[in-house]
Amino acid sequence: MRSTGVEFYSEGDRIAAIWRTPETPGPYRAIVQGPGWLGLKDAKLYVRYHEALVAAGFAVLVFDYRGFGDSEGDRGILSPARQLQDLVNAVSYLTTRDDVVADAIGVFGTGGTGGGNAVLLADVDPRVKAAVSQVPVADGTDWLHRMREEHAWLAFLASLEEDRRLRVATGQGRLVHPREEIMVPTPERRATNIKADVDDRIPSAIPLSCAEEILAYRPIDAANRLRTPLLVIGVEGDATTPTDHAEALYAAAKGPKQLIMQRHTTHYAAYDRYWEQTTPLIVDWLDRYVRPSDVVVRTTTSPEQGETIELMEAPK
Repeated sequence: MRSTGVEFYSEGDRIAAIWRTPETPGPYRAIVQGPGWLGLKDAKLYVRYHEALVAAGFAVLVFDYRGFGDSEGDRGILSPARQLQDLVNAVSYLTTRDDVVADAIGVFGTGGTGGGNAVLLADVDPRVKAAVSQVPVADGTDWLHRMREEHAWLAFLASLEEDRRLRVATGQGRLVHPREEIMVPTPERRATNIKADVDDRIPSAIPLSCAEEILAYRPIDAANRLRTPLLVIGVEGDATTPTDHAEALYAAAKGPKQLIMQRHTTHYAAYDRYWEQTTPLIVDWLDRYVRPSDVVVRTTTSPEQGETIELMEAPK
């Protein structure tokens, strides 16, 4: 696997990315990935997924969102709306490359908003042929609520209202730690070292107002419209990204879909425990659907059954 530093621009800001490709020459089918919650492009956690995809002939583009890691942009602004713009611009960048099959691009996202963002991108960008969403967030309000006991949730909402008043009165709001005062880490998160290689490079102080966007974060609404093939991977009894979020995204999706549920494990332990089982399924899903569409056949056998769409490649 070759790994090359590349860059593109998103809404005027330079985005730092890693371009991973097979040793053989392209053009390649391509997978785009924006990191998960507070993640960075060079996290070791992602490498083995990329190795598996590259071994199957894909190229992978993973990048730092604006304001994070090596990318430009306002530092410490945690904005899913901006992240979605960055993902769309990443797809556009892929279509400019001579070594990419522009009609064969998919998305892989893992880790909370990383998984949710994959669903959002597949919904808004028809250039994306298939999506993989691993341990996703489907509803930001429900996610933040369930991290807290009810008294703590009410106090959190009160702090947001107080911050709104402070911002209109002074022009500035409070700064908070994103992993302590927006997301509340589980005991497993405090103990795990699975993301230790990037943890010390995430912002330690961001505006509390960023929580407003997390509350409005709704990949479930995108899933309700989605006809792009979607693979969802969840963890049974997940205390970090609730299991029923993965199940809800799977149930809502309208196109080809598959749900993988990892049992007898936990959110962070699952990355290691079931990597050998889930990764071939991820690769198979993307290999099946991320293909150029030389011929599109639409068939309706009856109004009740609806329309089926078959995509075919031209003979080699």
